[in-house]
Amino acid sequence: MAHHGIQYKTRGELQAMRASGVILARAIAAGRAVVRPGVTTADVDAAVAAVIAEAGATSNFLHYGAHGSDPGFPATICASVNDEVVHGIPGPRVLLEGDLLSIDAGCILDGWHSDSAISVHVGDAPDMAEVDLINATSSAMWAGIAAINVGGRLGDVSWAIETSAEKSGAQDGRRYGSVSGYGGHGIGTAMHMEPFIPNQGKRGKGPRLAPGMALAIEPMLTLGRPATKELDDGWTVVTRDGARAAHFEHSVAVLEDGICVLTAADGGAADLAPYGVTPVSLD
Repeated sequence: MAHHGIQYKTRGELQAMRASGVILARAIAAGRAVVRPGVTTADVDAAVAAVIAEAGATSNFLHYGAHGSDPGFPATICASVNDEVVHGIPGPRVLLEGDLLSIDAGCILDGWHSDSAISVHVGDAPDMAEVDLINATSSAMWAGIAAINVGGRLGDVSWAIETSAEKSGAQDGRRYGSVSGYGGHGIGTAMHMEPFIPNQGKRGKGPRLAPGMALAIEPMLTLGRPATKELDDGWTVVTRDGARAAHFEHSVAVLEDGICVLTAADGGAADLAPYGVTPVSLD
């Protein structure tokens, strides 16, 4: 069912999305496990692709946007390095000690989509600023997820993400750039669906959160200004000032009795505990 372009799923359909999300969690973990100095971004792509294929699922990134003679996105993951914010194309690039890599991937199982992203350092972080950046971005995502409550508004989620980023900046003694124009989205029988979820917003605004929604929460922060540009490859988005960026994402189901983080191995239990939120099990 859909209302104002938003797709609402039954509990059974959200359970099917959880099955897709569990596969994706394993796939991203496999990609993360091979990250080290000397491997290529294509190696990381291959590790993620293997898990998805072995589980009988398919990638929703590979050939995304294809039309006519254009094959669309050419890989299973987006591998964004250093100043690349999102949509980096994996290939022969060799990862170096101190690089910052964002791995973004998704899969389809029985017609249901999942989407998730993490940011990690290659080897040791070059300085505390980059450790803080990754932690701040992850915290912003979890704050947004924790703000998902039936009867609330989508703006509550955007506000929580924005406020968390500002709070982390104040604690860390720096101002993070919060990228706009890119953000979260609905997900279900397609990867990108209504509603768009900005990473900045006001409480009490936007569509009401209701059971059956599935939302991908997706903040991106930078160590500089938030302005971005797209490279000539038509995909890779980089910071205009060359500052490094981090990106996290999870897909989340909204149920009458709570939420479930579909793409977290534990449903989000460990990371939601500090917010006093206990996720619902769909396993």
